[in-house]
Amino acid sequence: MASAEQLVAELDAAGFDAAVACGWGWTDHALCVEQNDYLIEAVGRFPDRIVGFAAIQPAAGEPALREAERALKAGLGGIGELMPHGQGYQLDQSQEGTRLLAPLAELAVGLGVPILTHTSEPVGHVYPGKGNVTVQTVVNLATAFPDLKLICGHWGGGLLFYELMKEVAAVLTNVYYDTAASPYLYDPRIYRAAAILAGPEKLLFGSDYPLLKIARCERQVIDAGLPAEDTARILGGNAARLLGLG
Repeated sequence: MASAEQLVAELDAAGFDAAVACGWGWTDHALCVEQNDYLIEAVGRFPDRIVGFAAIQPAAGEPALREAERALKAGLGGIGELMPHGQGYQLDQSQEGTRLLAPLAELAVGLGVPILTHTSEPVGHVYPGKGNVTVQTVVNLATAFPDLKLICGHWGGGLLFYELMKEVAAVLTNVYYDTAASPYLYDPRIYRAAAILAGPEKLLFGSDYPLLKIARCERQVIDAGLPAEDTARILGGNAARLLGLG
């Protein structure tokens, strides 16, 4: 959908230093490997501009774990975007008494890298790729692996609204929310609401480029009217901290 060169050109046009390039949630393990080869090569060419997240098909079992280890060792900075609805599993799925995502989660915790997963709003309009990843499965995964840095795509499918419940907030200590595709989903008030509900330190700017231009999504953050400090956190500070960037 976009090459590494196109992404860097988009960053230059929008005035951004770097971007996380996410792997796709392929059903075929071999396609994950092929995409990771490209991401590893892209990060090698643009080490200061691109942070790559590994494409992984957890249902592939042991080969998926070995691929995640390979990709992270080769320089990728995280795992995802997982797409349970398309890849054929649930985030909290158990398989023969063992949680399907346990090996990946334990690897991520051990290396201190995040996992990004697609999440879905249970209400609202239907669109391609919306899926049916429920907030309960996210909570179950976070409960099982409290030290896992878990990024929920698209505002967690509304999960952040439940952070006003003390028991839910306690479980979601290491859960973050990305803002990808926000112009398709919410008006700019979502940023002010999310800063109150979950805290501005847990919000990660995302655009869903190349489906949306980075500048268009940045404008929505700016139009939200947040304090300058919170805007700066969302537009890069939080991600830099989470990913251990300078």
